[in-house]
Amino acid sequence: MPRRARATKREIFPDAKYSNGTVARLINKVMMQGKKSTAEKIVYGAIDIMGQQGAKEPVNLLEQAIKNATPQLEVKPRRVGGATYQVPIEVRPDRGLSLALRWLVVSARARSGKSMAEKLAAELSDAAQGQGVTIKKREDTHKMAEANRAFAHYRW
Repeated sequence: MPRRARATKREIFPDAKYSNGTVARLINKVMMQGKKSTAEKIVYGAIDIMGQQGAKEPVNLLEQAIKNATPQLEVKPRRVGGATYQVPIEVRPDRGLSLALRWLVVSARARSGKSMAEKLAAELSDAAQGQGVTIKKREDTHKMAEANRAFAHYRW
């Protein structure tokens, strides 16, 4: 973190196929070792699979999955007088989106299945319906924040 100037956020341009910034961010999260065309094939393949499964608008299903997976609260460690407390804080919208995308991609990679596109499509479908590993991760984060609500006055 720089001492003088604030770090600037890079603008992420919308993807080519759907002109959607969220899809572009998902492509960047899936990408490994700079192989963007491979990541695009995976994400577009997952969206096509969701469309074939009966979803009218698969991009709307993707948005719903991300909305369901986005956390509202998280805990952050704060050191006060020699003790470290897990202090619950509200999640900024850009961080919430980043966490949701990260959790979706990690849990899709951990799934057993044939291709990454199929695993990502299955994880997105589960998250859109309010179930799956990603939703459990969000619920665990909320439970941790709720359990440590007594330390909320250490927030600054």
